[in-house]
Amino acid sequence: MVQARNPHIAAVLPAVDRVLQMPAVQALAVQYSHTAVVHAIRSLLSEMRQAMLEGAALPAEARQAPSLTRHLQARLEAAFQPSLRRVFNLTGTVLHTSLGRALLPAEAVEAVQAVMTQPCNLEYDLAPGARGDRDTHVEALLAELTGADAATVVNNNAAAVLLVLATLAARKEVIVSRGELIEIGGSFRIPAIMARAGCRLREVGTTNRTHLADFEQAIGARTALLMKVHASNYAIRGFTAMAPEKELAALAHARGLPFVVDLGSGALVDLSQYGLPKEPTPQETLAHGADLVTFSGDKLLGGPQAGIIVGRAELVNTIKRNHLKRALRVDKMTLAALEAVLKLYRQPEKLAQHLPTLRLLTRPAADIEALCRRVEPAVAQAVGKAAHVSVVPCHSQIGSGALPVELLPSTALALAPLKRRRGEGTALRQLAAAFRALPIPVIGTISEGALTFDLRCLENEREFVDQLAQLRLDSQKGEAPC
Repeated sequence: MVQARNPHIAAVLPAVDRVLQMPAVQALAVQYSHTAVVHAIRSLLSEMRQAMLEGAALPAEARQAPSLTRHLQARLEAAFQPSLRRVFNLTGTVLHTSLGRALLPAEAVEAVQAVMTQPCNLEYDLAPGARGDRDTHVEALLAELTGADAATVVNNNAAAVLLVLATLAARKEVIVSRGELIEIGGSFRIPAIMARAGCRLREVGTTNRTHLADFEQAIGARTALLMKVHASNYAIRGFTAMAPEKELAALAHARGLPFVVDLGSGALVDLSQYGLPKEPTPQETLAHGADLVTFSGDKLLGGPQAGIIVGRAELVNTIKRNHLKRALRVDKMTLAALEAVLKLYRQPEKLAQHLPTLRLLTRPAADIEALCRRVEPAVAQAVGKAAHVSVVPCHSQIGSGALPVELLPSTALALAPLKRRRGEGTALRQLAAAFRALPIPVIGTISEGALTFDLRCLENEREFVDQLAQLRLDSQKGEAPC
């Protein structure tokens, strides 16, 4: 019945072979492959046919070579565009979990590329010519930098905590202060990790105050270890108290128990020497008597995603023998990147220059303001009548749960829509969408009636400015198109 209303559809639309003979389409076949182009042609013609069956009028130019080629090229570009793409992180959060956390230094990128493209001694000990342990590529470095006896690496810090608990506390109790039962991103909670590890959580103290006596009174026959969790993603202020690490370590050792500390953010240097807020380090925690310390590789350490366990050799070796370790182990690329980043810490005088995380965190506020003023005219020209652009003071944050209440002075561009026929919220969302549609998507934040771009993390100024000419806005309405 539908075809009776459109009897000439087959004659109107070109055949697949005819489209393939078009010179511009043949060029696409060379670029993307014959198979991919044929699939795109069939998909496009099928959509055109369906539209005509539903009564849509198909302009003659839509069936001609220039239009068909444009549509095919757009389809192929979209199909072959990687899902993981570069973006400009102008959110003001340096270690942004959704945007990949720490950026790797050039040394780490080169190391990863080398092991990706050729065989390497991942688990091969070159001296005796026998099977080796993949942890050896970073264990000595971690021991050197933290003062630990031994170390092992898994795929993230949650996995590190899970592995420690599953190894040392299965079917037993772990004592933790009630004020340290944290939830990290994605609703992963310490109590849930403990349950998955097969151990029982024993809460002590209160949300804001926990004393050494609370731990002492809770120790029993089924206690496996005492655990302290660094509150890296929140802060409790006011009438507070917590048991000092040295006292907890002494209590644990007096009762023959290990003392485990989950540090989370993993700063390997005293950040206060760079003018940043103080964050506890694994070195300090081990010196206070901790038997094991776990922390992340892709937060303040500035490396790849990894969970690092350092501490007493006896305990670390026991953890390595757990069969769960194989399921949580890291690959050669992570180890290569981590080794390269750790070696940068041997040159503390050059660390802020070579480590992107530290470089961005210590970027002078005056430099960020100067950058804002340089790019403001280009942004204003790109948005035209869609928004008013101004340079405003703001504060950046470290991110990924590190130093959550500490802010860094910075400067931003604030884009406030001029015409708000559909409401301020709609105009802002459409403006933000237009910037995300650029070849390198630009990610900012919406607050206080403006789309804000904090330029702390913008290091490639020219690339950012050059693509602004491709920003697509409706200049008549002052809004980005739907």
